[in-house]
Amino acid sequence: MYRIRLFAVRRARAFEWIYKRVEQVMVALDPLFAKIGYNRVERPIALIEKGVKTLLFDCKMCGQCVLSSTGMSCPMNCPKQLRNGPCGGVRQGGFCEVKPEMKCVWALGWDGASRMKEGATKIREVLPPVDRSLQGSSSWLRASREVAAQNRETRDAARMALAEAFPEARLQEPSAAPLAEEPPKATNTGRGA
Repeated sequence: MYRIRLFAVRRARAFEWIYKRVEQVMVALDPLFAKIGYNRVERPIALIEKGVKTLLFDCKMCGQCVLSSTGMSCPMNCPKQLRNGPCGGVRQGGFCEVKPEMKCVWALGWDGASRMKEGATKIREVLPPVDRSLQGSSSWLRASREVAAQNRETRDAARMALAEAFPEARLQEPSAAPLAEEPPKATNTGRGA
């Protein structure tokens, strides 16, 4: 697993691109997931997510994935589970003080972030502490649901702004135009034309 984790960090830019595509698909599927019910799709999606991310990133399924912010190096692999940077015990060469045979996940994270398009800014963001109640749940589903909700709010706000910009338009023009009167020749069927 460790070698595959190193592989993922070295190809962080490609995985960033893949992550964005997966997120787009999940956001596009939001109406379907809402119809089926998020509680029904949670389990199968979490199972798929666990399989993929465990293989590639040695994922611990914390439910709040921050791989896109940490250079594709999962901070949950840190023996101390530090989510906002390395501890003071990083050894020479970037190795962990607790597991000396392992590179520090944050040394790997900075390396991966330097390869990513948006990594240099995202790795500097302070991350919230882990919410243990989300352990084992799908972070893909949660993140896509949040993006879909933001998209809906933006779209609804734009519609409201347009409606508020032209309040007189509804008073002057009805929503359905009344039928125009038919010309006399069209209604006069029996008389000589």
